[in-house]
Amino acid sequence: MSTFKDLGLNPMILQALAEIGFEQPTPIQSKVIPHLINSDNDIVALAQTGTGKTAAFALPIIQQIDENEKHVQAVILSPTRELAIQIAKDISKYCKYLKGVSVTAVFGGERIDIQLRALKRGPQIVVGTPGRVNDLIRRKALKVDNIKWLVLDEADEMLNMGFKEELDAILVTMPPEKQVYLFSATMNSQIRRIASNYMTKPDDIKVEGADKATDNVQHFFYVVHEKDRYQALRRIADMNSDIHGIIFCRTRRETEQVAAQLISDKYSAEALHGEITQDKRTQAMNRFRQKKTQLLVATDVAARGIDVDKLSHVINYNLPESTEAYVHRSGRTGRAHNQGISIVLVNMRETYRIKHLEKKIGKTFERGKIPRGEDICEAQLFRLIDKICGTQVNEEQISKYTELIEKKFEDMDREQLIKKFVSVEFNRFLEHYQGAEDLNSNVNKPGGGGHQRRTNYRGRSSGGGGHHRRRHSGGGSGGHYRKRH
Repeated sequence: MSTFKDLGLNPMILQALAEIGFEQPTPIQSKVIPHLINSDNDIVALAQTGTGKTAAFALPIIQQIDENEKHVQAVILSPTRELAIQIAKDISKYCKYLKGVSVTAVFGGERIDIQLRALKRGPQIVVGTPGRVNDLIRRKALKVDNIKWLVLDEADEMLNMGFKEELDAILVTMPPEKQVYLFSATMNSQIRRIASNYMTKPDDIKVEGADKATDNVQHFFYVVHEKDRYQALRRIADMNSDIHGIIFCRTRRETEQVAAQLISDKYSAEALHGEITQDKRTQAMNRFRQKKTQLLVATDVAARGIDVDKLSHVINYNLPESTEAYVHRSGRTGRAHNQGISIVLVNMRETYRIKHLEKKIGKTFERGKIPRGEDICEAQLFRLIDKICGTQVNEEQISKYTELIEKKFEDMDREQLIKKFVSVEFNRFLEHYQGAEDLNSNVNKPGGGGHQRRTNYRGRSSGGGGHHRRRHSGGGSGGHYRKRH
């Protein structure tokens, strides 16, 4: 297996990579980095989110930057503000020991005078969104006459988001002798048009299996009646109490509705779609990264630029329109060698599409059983017990209240006290799921559930629905309950 040293990178870049924990290059990095260092050709590369493409195009550029020239030598375009900021941050880390190389990010939603001052300081690399970059070029604040490299990152999404005119306007201002690096998750006719009009005989780079799903993600599907779709989502969330993930919806309206229902049901959730203001988007993303928000309900376009490691789940509230979209969605979990779970909710008429999806992404989907109310109550009960057992007691602070506490509880025996403590948090689950119907019952009737699939449950929910078990340990710690995926 190759190392970053084998790719021809200089010692100062290698030192920075080692410090941030980069050990071995990803497949796209192994192919792209040496190619860009040793070739003057344009490239068109197929790369999904989470494959390490930022380092793939950034490392060769910073290695070849002329540190003595204080003008813009590389422009990197990305579809969203968040992605532009993230790319700039990553490049700054890679440049840690290259003291003469600097990078700045430009984007809408921030005062333009701040970005104008940053450009006057002479960065060699500018990362930005198409709208703001085009605006700065027109103002003659961003001079691109001498650029050597232009990177179009997530080119398909820039086109999907309506940046075609801005891209055309930017590309015609660039010098013809530059190198163009185009990275896209999909290769459609619009991407080929850009390659034909603005690139010179580009080399195609595609990693084997680039359109396949990552090995670090387990895939599950749940068959639900349309009327039960939200309740199924809620039960999956309840079964996985430490879930931190993204719920993908098709439309802005659906995104708002699902987020509103989750919030009403006391979940930590927020909606993210293309029509919220940039300030609100930034605040929502900060809360999500800090895990103050547990569930982000988003459209595909709004989710672009979200770069959050260690997401436990991606939930497709509906099947996406294309295989590429599913791969892109599911790739947001299972990153950086972590394990993740991708879930799809389908109605009975959509089950045939799962086989098609399996074939296209090269992965098997397990059919999960929607958790029953009693399973969820049991799971939440033992989660709460674990939480109580694991709580650290501040003896110094609590001791002054001990006498008062004991007096309050003096008429209760041990059994009553335990029940009341547990019920403080547990009652809402008992009340909600009391007499709750089995959402699987109707779809499992003859003719109602689509094709039958292999399952790994025995009257319990499986996989993404939270396959749980209990074990009891001694030492007075009580029952220990844990989630297993």
